[in-house]
Amino acid sequence: MLARLLSSIPRLILRLFAVVGLALFLMFGLRFSTPPLGEPWTAIGILARDYQFDYVTWELNALAVKAVQTLYGLHPYMTEEARSQYVRDYMADLGHAQALENRISRIYADPDIDDPDQASLELRAERDALRADLNRRQALAEAILEGQVARVLVDEGFGFYGQLLPPISAHFTQVPNLLVVSPRDRISFDIAINLNPMPVDAQIALEEQIDRAHDVSSLIVPLGGIALYPSMILETSSIPYAIEVFAHEWLHHYLLVFPLGFSYDFAGEARIINETTANLFGREIAPLVLQRYYPELAPRPPEQPETDDIAVAPAPPASPPRFDFGMAMHETRVRVDELLAEGKVEEAEAYMEERRELFVANGYHLRKLNQAFFAFYGGYQSGTPGEGGSDPIGPAVQAIRDASPSIHDWIVTMRTIVSRDQLLAVRDRLAPEA
Repeated sequence: MLARLLSSIPRLILRLFAVVGLALFLMFGLRFSTPPLGEPWTAIGILARDYQFDYVTWELNALAVKAVQTLYGLHPYMTEEARSQYVRDYMADLGHAQALENRISRIYADPDIDDPDQASLELRAERDALRADLNRRQALAEAILEGQVARVLVDEGFGFYGQLLPPISAHFTQVPNLLVVSPRDRISFDIAINLNPMPVDAQIALEEQIDRAHDVSSLIVPLGGIALYPSMILETSSIPYAIEVFAHEWLHHYLLVFPLGFSYDFAGEARIINETTANLFGREIAPLVLQRYYPELAPRPPEQPETDDIAVAPAPPASPPRFDFGMAMHETRVRVDELLAEGKVEEAEAYMEERRELFVANGYHLRKLNQAFFAFYGGYQSGTPGEGGSDPIGPAVQAIRDASPSIHDWIVTMRTIVSRDQLLAVRDRLAPEA
């Protein structure tokens, strides 16, 4: 009798998940009995329908890759040194493949080359052979990085009987772009639709079509990762960046069962707090992983000045101040918020274009600087001046981290915070001098 009862538990759990899933779908998914064509998000989705990303196909393919790697992967039988070297070699070859692709693109963009197909023939053959080899090796490289990040996270207190929950799972891929739409009279992350990668001219055409049709501010932005399961990770040849994004996306998975994660799509402030926390989390975890597995890539501690009693050389002549992107962007956001609050929409837009030209002149090639730009990038704060402007969320999250004895304690605090007021109250309690 007991055995029969125990054997029925998995089926009961599955039924429970099915019932809960159906209830959530009925509550939040079926808001309308017919497509609400009058809703802005529906109308904009129709305009972008030819470019929308196919999540189902991607997810099925990614799960198949992960299943094969889990069942037949070699990484459990490799030494730690061999694992790290495998990743180094994979990333080096990936960097070479990307360099080849850049050279090929330049050939096709060169108006002086009459036959780019012939001119790039050998490069394309080399690239194709290298890409085929990389595709064969990618899953193992991902599994090694997953294991390395997971071990550090377990050591930081996120394990359960030595296992990381949820398990980390990430897949390098060509990440879709994101169409962001904000009202013109304020900065608000109102609509977001994932799109297939598009050439710049197609991006501009779609943005202009949406802006004209709905009197909004839109922008198509690149993404570094998306917290599906497995996570989508932008293909990169940088080990530090890959590790940072692996950790960033894992935290999104971890937070899903807590208020901060569950509220992500239901409250704008929760999204900013969530993304800012994940940003800082990834930046903290990455150096720990690098120090353990890739010490040659780990950040170097600042050198201590010598304390011998020797004469101090005169300071060199002062050089012109370096352009501070973060501070300039902070100033821009603050001024734009002021102008929009005064109802001066056209003046704010003219000011943003003027500032965009300043950024371009200083080497930051921003294609567009508008309300949608700040609606998106203002959600990824880091505690330093930037796109968030005067929003206190970034500094408050950083202050709570500074007041926390460990990364785990910090996340335990953050995972229940879903509003700006709640965040500031916790900051004032833990770090009253911040």
